[in-house]
Amino acid sequence: MSIIEFKTTIKDGVIEIPQKYQGKIKDRVRVILLPEEKKSARRNLIDRLLEHPVRSRNFVPLSRDDIGRQFDHC
Repeated sequence: MSIIEFKTTIKDGVIEIPQKYQGKIKDRVRVILLPEEKKSARRNLIDRLLEHPVRSRNFVPLSRDDIGRQFDHC
């Protein structure tokens, strides 16, 4: 099985096959739809914090030992 990939816009429920592929396709095909998601104009909190971290003057990062001790109490 060969694979042909292209992007198109569905119009009235019809997927139009580009002209350059029409000669390569017979009467039966398998269709898998991967809808493109529109990028949200509103970014999520994690993305914003990664780009603009909150700075704290008194911040001291945890060491590996400190993190391990936290899980020992669970």
